[in-house]
Amino acid sequence: MPKTSLFHHADFRRLWIGDSISQFGSSITLLALPYVALRVVHANPFQVGLLVMFQYLAFLLFGLPAGAWVDRMRLRRVMIVGDVGRAVLLGSVPVAAWFDCLTLAQLYVVTFGTSVLTLFFDVSYQSLLPGLVDDEQLIEGNAKLETTRNVAQVGGPGLGGALIQLISGPAAIGLDALSFLGSAFYLGRIRTPDTKPEPRPDSRLRSEIAEGLRFVFGHRILRPIAMTAAISNLFGTVGIAMLTVLLVDQLHLAAFWVSLVFSAAALGGIAGAMLTERVVARLGQGRSVWMCMIASSVCWFLALPLYQADWRLGLALVLHGLGWITLIIFNITQVSFRQLATPKHLLGRMNATIRFMVWGSMPIGAMLGGVLGQTIGVRPAMWVGVTGELLAVLPVLLSPIRTMRELPTRPEEEPEAEAAAVSV
Repeated sequence: MPKTSLFHHADFRRLWIGDSISQFGSSITLLALPYVALRVVHANPFQVGLLVMFQYLAFLLFGLPAGAWVDRMRLRRVMIVGDVGRAVLLGSVPVAAWFDCLTLAQLYVVTFGTSVLTLFFDVSYQSLLPGLVDDEQLIEGNAKLETTRNVAQVGGPGLGGALIQLISGPAAIGLDALSFLGSAFYLGRIRTPDTKPEPRPDSRLRSEIAEGLRFVFGHRILRPIAMTAAISNLFGTVGIAMLTVLLVDQLHLAAFWVSLVFSAAALGGIAGAMLTERVVARLGQGRSVWMCMIASSVCWFLALPLYQADWRLGLALVLHGLGWITLIIFNITQVSFRQLATPKHLLGRMNATIRFMVWGSMPIGAMLGGVLGQTIGVRPAMWVGVTGELLAVLPVLLSPIRTMRELPTRPEEEPEAEAAAVSV
């Protein structure tokens, strides 16, 4: 299929439309949930850190078995169930607020429940794409999906801030619930057969999880990439957990101005997705991975002191967006490599193992951010986060990736990945 015709691929188009709708709603919740916790139930920094922790806790608790489970399921059905389930959970927030019985405990339950459903949705989503497009279209497909995700996220935070100002945070979360139903509708229209994988004889959950672990940890390229992403997310979430607290409680910015920070990230994501193929063609995959990780960390380090309630906020937004440009290039490059380097029967377990490492570090970072924010202060906690981000590049810099222009993208080019073993 010609490269320019990918948007004419009907099932791919339904996938990215459905996912974009879901991301638009999720971007509203990204601002609305912490805002509701701060303003409606009067949470302190530690409690907000816990809320962010629950957003990612499922990846730590269930990340490994989820991949083995997904490899036994119909991928599209898992995604649709995830969408509907998230709509129900999030829809309970405005209902409880309407009856004046919304509590922090309910926000924790809703957040954790959506975390579990998001885990299964994301593992299935990344495993579904290679079945919809040809191998040579994966980088283009991932770039287009990342672009449309960020296009949706540009309007989401700005609209979310305006809605919070006009009709309250709980109502904004209610709109998010509706967006997931829209996502489920488009995913349901995908015509590629949603076949259930044939069960493998004598397969056991523990052995399948171990197989995914062996593949990732035995792969000389996947292993350092996963470690870099995990360290980045660990310290990045320290900052994310405290960012809304800093903007809302300490700088006393209105919801609309807070939303501009998230919009800057989304705009950076759009630019990064659009530039990925060009940057990779110029620098090569290997250099794109470590150079972009360094650039994003430096941008966020420089941005932190500029988060002030004056003209300096504009400079912070620019640096925040630049950081996301380079991070998205890193993400698209490494995700596309992962998909091409992994045998199809291992895609779910590979994605789940990576998610366990990368997203499983985030609840730990959120908890650390909450503790640090409560004890040493919000801004000092964020300094810990951005300083740690600078260390994230070390695993890839100390690996063969540092000297590679192109990364090997066929499983047979990494025979040691099949043979290596780790203790589980």
